[in-house]
Amino acid sequence: MAAAQRGIWTGTQLRRLLAERAGLELSAASVSALFTKQPSQVKLSTLAALCAALDCTPGDLLAVGDPAAPPPPIPSTTPSPPPPRQTFAPLHRSLPPL
Repeated sequence: MAAAQRGIWTGTQLRRLLAERAGLELSAASVSALFTKQPSQVKLSTLAALCAALDCTPGDLLAVGDPAAPPPPIPSTTPSPPPPRQTFAPLHRSLPPL
């Protein structure tokens, strides 16, 4: 990670660096999530602040690869219902009652 290469090992250190160098105030929870999880999305302003604070490019922070293949479908353990019975339409129209 770009932070570790620059001696940033804790969320507190990263929060301080973001505030000092980029003027971005993030909550402790937000910084912790950046450190411990792989975020599904990041605001461009946050990405720009991270790049400014860590003196790096977005390419240093982002890894591009093939998206994970979807998991295979789980086979059903319940038996499938029998096919519907075939019904036939009458050949002649019925007559109204007299």
